[in-house]
Amino acid sequence: MKRVPLRQLLLCTASSSTVSSIRSLSAFVSTTSRGNLPKTTSHHIHSSTKIMASNKNLVVDPFCFRQFNEHDSSAGYQGTVFNVSIEKFEQVVNERFDPSNLQDGYAPFCKHIFIENDFTDARVCVLPITKENEHCLRSKYEARNGKELPILSRYFDKELLLKGKDESEVFPVAKYLDLILYSREQIIKENAAMGKEAATTEEGEAETAPWGIVSIKAQDIPKELPMTPITAMRNALGKD
Repeated sequence: MKRVPLRQLLLCTASSSTVSSIRSLSAFVSTTSRGNLPKTTSHHIHSSTKIMASNKNLVVDPFCFRQFNEHDSSAGYQGTVFNVSIEKFEQVVNERFDPSNLQDGYAPFCKHIFIENDFTDARVCVLPITKENEHCLRSKYEARNGKELPILSRYFDKELLLKGKDESEVFPVAKYLDLILYSREQIIKENAAMGKEAATTEEGEAETAPWGIVSIKAQDIPKELPMTPITAMRNALGKD
């Protein structure tokens, strides 16, 4: 069965053929006004010395801070939120980084790298649409931030999915984490286009790590899942 990223299915611009096949796709799980999806905790972290910023290949971009519990923006985020600190997360992924494992994304500046999820208890939050759970589907217009156009999204209501069930029965622990990366050059361009300040290190210096982690998906397969409609639309618009 085909799957789509977590919570949204684009209905407002779908063709009739797309709509007719939508029942075979997957939907994201919504936690709107229902509490967040399970926030992850760290099981074990590699105990090497702290990686200096200048030696990092990967850093968590500020856009991705919402996926870490240490940041206030995580309170309203409806995807996977990690309790492990950004510092520890960066330590693990940099220890495991191998440039030969980079996989092409939707554009030349975008790459994916998949790592085994053996250091968090992040659970999958995309499920196939079936006759047993289709009654839990809901829809609404949603934007990722105040500068983006809201897109009609379809999602599962988490509370309905969990009715009478244990969380582990519905959301298994993810086997992999898909780290979605943007090149430093592209991040600089997009920040400038949106009037955002350039990313800096803890020392206040300009960030130089070649790759920024802009999103993290918890999933069961080591390959790219289709992106959400809001992400597809934003990417199609370009940096401007």
